[in-house]
Amino acid sequence: MNYARFLTAVSAARKPSAIRMLTELQQRSPPTLISLAGGAPNPNTFPFLSASFRLKDGQTLNFDEALMKRALQYSASNGIPELLTWMKKLQKDLHNPPSPMDMCVTTGSQEGLCKVFEMLVNPGDNVLLDAPTYSGTLAALQPLEVHKPGSTAPKILYTIPNGGNPTGASMTTQRKQEVYELARQYDMLIIEDDPYYFLQFDKPWAPSFLSMDVDGRILRTDSFSKILSSGLRMGFVTGPKPLVDRVVLHIQASTMHTSTFTQLMVSQLLHSWGQDGFLRHIDGVIEFYRKQRNAMISSADKWLKDVAEWHAPAAGMFLWIQLKGIADTQQLIMEKALEKEVLLVPGGVFMINSSDPCPYVRAAFSLSTPEQIDEAFRRLSSLIKEAK
Repeated sequence: MNYARFLTAVSAARKPSAIRMLTELQQRSPPTLISLAGGAPNPNTFPFLSASFRLKDGQTLNFDEALMKRALQYSASNGIPELLTWMKKLQKDLHNPPSPMDMCVTTGSQEGLCKVFEMLVNPGDNVLLDAPTYSGTLAALQPLEVHKPGSTAPKILYTIPNGGNPTGASMTTQRKQEVYELARQYDMLIIEDDPYYFLQFDKPWAPSFLSMDVDGRILRTDSFSKILSSGLRMGFVTGPKPLVDRVVLHIQASTMHTSTFTQLMVSQLLHSWGQDGFLRHIDGVIEFYRKQRNAMISSADKWLKDVAEWHAPAAGMFLWIQLKGIADTQQLIMEKALEKEVLLVPGGVFMINSSDPCPYVRAAFSLSTPEQIDEAFRRLSSLIKEAK
């Protein structure tokens, strides 16, 4: 793979930070090293001494004074070593990528995505993506004035393969294989944005693009937001080392690194659980969302059969609903729905051209109780009937 042809001029021009490299060299050195090089503050001046975190399973994670000093200090831009080691083993066990891969920690997968786009997308480039797609992706790409492919062959394909946001759609294995073969044929990179991988309701889980990647043309973003905490901001970019290295150079010049504190917190949790414990936790999360999905489908069958259409999602936390007889849901939701005290997302915000009429709405089944979902759909049904 010739990765140079994919890089933007900005990304290709990035150089390693000498100070960041010294910091990382010092952290790998023996304690006998006397360093006057670093610009790190003295942790003895910080007000925090220690911490403990009680887990729902009865365990406690402890940050003693020594660990707390480390948690409050600068760390390597690609992530703390013990977290990376744990995650690389998880990726190998889950995906077993056939080509060599590297990984870095990002401040949520959104940071990883934005840095990947900056690395690969020039203003005016053609980009292939799901339509409709995640509004955060559109927000990142639209300032670059990217286009849907025309006469110029695209270099990049972006997709959410499992439980897509907003549609809840999941790609079949056969479709992934066909898409990957097209990527090989036209020499494209695939950005596999998979935050709902761990929210697949049926096993075995679908094979990932990463698991099919014989060439080294997959950049995969993973997230802990849906399964451990959305506020801890913990994501990962996995892919060919030359490309992951470019993402890390951007991190060096921007956020410097994801919070050492949250990385250590998550790392301690994962090491205490082990991979089996982590996957047991995932099973519990899946069971919760499966019940929520079932409750929403049941209420949709009860209230919306005559006024809307939908497909039950096999992953994620969203139901994508087409309203019958409503050409565009924007005004309906933003004005009239509030009067009925029910709120959904109008589908237009997920469209490449958000001003185009869109008859869809997105409903999330993550936070509301089954009773609230049922009442919301009763109100939505009444709203649709009045609007027609």
